Amino acid sequence: MSGMITSAHPPRRDGSSVRIGVLVPLTRPGWVEAGRHVLAGLELAAREVNDTGGIAGRPLELVVRDTAADPEKAAAAVDELARLGVAALAGEYHSVVARAAAGRADALGVPFLCSSAVLDALTEQPTDWVARLSPPQSRGWRIYADFLLGAGHSRIAMATQPSVYWASGTRILRDHLAERGGTVTELDMSALAPAAVCDALVEQRATALLLLVGHPEPAVPIVESVRRDRRLAEVLIGAPAGQPELTEWATLLGEDGAGVPFLRYLPEHLTPLGAQVETALRERLGEAPSFVAFEGYDTVAVLADLLRTHGTDRARIAVSWPHVAVEGTRGRIGFSRTPGISVWQWASPPVQVVDRDPSEPGRFRILHSG
Repeated sequence: MSGMITSAHPPRRDGSSVRIGVLVPLTRPGWVEAGRHVLAGLELAAREVNDTGGIAGRPLELVVRDTAADPEKAAAAVDELARLGVAALAGEYHSVVARAAAGRADALGVPFLCSSAVLDALTEQPTDWVARLSPPQSRGWRIYADFLLGAGHSRIAMATQPSVYWASGTRILRDHLAERGGTVTELDMSALAPAAVCDALVEQRATALLLLVGHPEPAVPIVESVRRDRRLAEVLIGAPAGQPELTEWATLLGEDGAGVPFLRYLPEHLTPLGAQVETALRERLGEAPSFVAFEGYDTVAVLADLLRTHGTDRARIAVSWPHVAVEGTRGRIGFSRTPGISVWQWASPPVQVVDRDPSEPGRFRILHSG
């Protein structure tokens, strides 16, 4: 299987580096920009680990594999990385892909710290081999539903596509809104053209349309159609999965992409470490870092702490998740068991609802925190 090997410093010729396997989407149909940001955070943290002595004097090496948003490719990468002797796995952005990777990591007994995927059911059964930094979908998307209700939206339409991830999000939103008097209508984008969405919104008198679909297709054409329909001037477009976070959204949609609330996993103020990391990530990326870049950095920060404290034995790492206490870029990180979540979970990652300011699309406005 082809892939890339990157490290903050070249590994020693005697092969004594400590290896972490990295899973990220770097080619289409994966969300390439998200993968690039996750990887930038991972690589920055690895460089800093090596600049401060590595892991007990051994350099930390990232062995990177492109998942391309393909669950089968991710599972095969886990198999390969396990054979290569990595101490742990890190990364991944797409929830369905992360689920496939987590299942293989669990089966093979390789610790996996998932950086950015939110699907609640990351593994079929409870496991000690997998931990996660991002909040579970059930928490973040309920916060998003509370934002909608607080903003006066109770008649919600959702443009959806077939996917375990989108189906899970639809269920969370539908249940939470229904308990509070809201109604939800699904618009199946495998059967509707973007223009037909506009007619459906008018017919249903929806005040908000949520995009539970892929980016850029069909999300971008849907936004363009709704923005150009004068009948829908007051309809809110929302994207809980976070598509507007990255610059590709703004590049493709311009002003049409502003004012679209989405979930972002950042605090109102970064930690002192986070402020330093933000500067370094901006230089590395050539643009403002997204929240997924901070998730990448925090992933290596946690794994490096575990490796320094507990060594490189996979089983020792896996039993040490509950002992993690690491100051990350977005707060102090520790893992616990959360009801309904099958993996070790950072219980308190920050959650915001934000949008791009219509008067200045390069600036984000915090609309709600949870």
